Amino acid sequence: MKTLSLGERTFTIGNIALMCLLSVVFLYPYLNQLAVSLNDGNNTALGGITIYPRVFTLDNYRTILSNSSFHSAIVVTVARVVIGTFTGLFFTLAAAYALSKRDLPARTLIITFLIIPTFIHGGLIPTFILYRYTHLINSFWVYILPSLFSFYNMVVIRAYLNTIPDSLEESAMLDGANSIQILFRVYLPLCMPVVATISLWLAVMHWNDWTTTLMFVQSSKYHTLQFIMYRILKESELIMQMAVEQSMQGGSDAHVPKVTPEATKAATLIVSTLPIVMVYPFIQKHFVKGVMLGAVKE
Repeated sequence: MKTLSLGERTFTIGNIALMCLLSVVFLYPYLNQLAVSLNDGNNTALGGITIYPRVFTLDNYRTILSNSSFHSAIVVTVARVVIGTFTGLFFTLAAAYALSKRDLPARTLIITFLIIPTFIHGGLIPTFILYRYTHLINSFWVYILPSLFSFYNMVVIRAYLNTIPDSLEESAMLDGANSIQILFRVYLPLCMPVVATISLWLAVMHWNDWTTTLMFVQSSKYHTLQFIMYRILKESELIMQMAVEQSMQGGSDAHVPKVTPEATKAATLIVSTLPIVMVYPFIQKHFVKGVMLGAVKE
């Protein structure tokens, strides 16, 4: 066994200490919010919660899960994430494959046309008018159709495709494969790192978005989970404000809610981030590899 020198031992100890410090810095805020979400709201108001609850309770989660629109919002959100991720990945991958071909007619013109919206945006009012005339307002498809293609994601995938030797495609063509077969049977298996990366980006975008619902969806049956969480936070703040006002006017303390806005926010944070936190470790290695290789060369 090789004996480490004094410098190597010093570096190893310092590296381990630094990693432990970073782990504490990154994990503590999340564990703190988890503890707050599992702690009695009135007790949380006293302060001093670290990474474990003093008075354990599930009332915070019962409050947000008891909302009448919560269950339908889960269905809409899951459907949006699944459909939006697969369709967005399909169209972006197909566009990247087509634009990676140097013999594509008007290739430069197409790329120029696609890059313009990344610098010039029409604004909210023109977007709303466009969605209204295309019947996307108060429709589930307002979550899907506008996000079918992303120029930035296409550039990342195309850069990765350019690292794959052309000889593989030529061999497949000699065997009689067409462009679709080449894309899905030759390139797709080799592009799993960048596919995992783009899939994670799309899934996180669809999962976290609530502004689309706020601006373009009034029908409650198409409300997403994040928008429901936003409403719960606002309603909890309103209830707490009413309770405080009633208490100042000599009202009964029985009407003071046990669930406080701070505790509700913590429970909301855990519910809204837990799926992504659970999925990310399984695709982390593909995520890092896809970002690095997709940005090496264009």
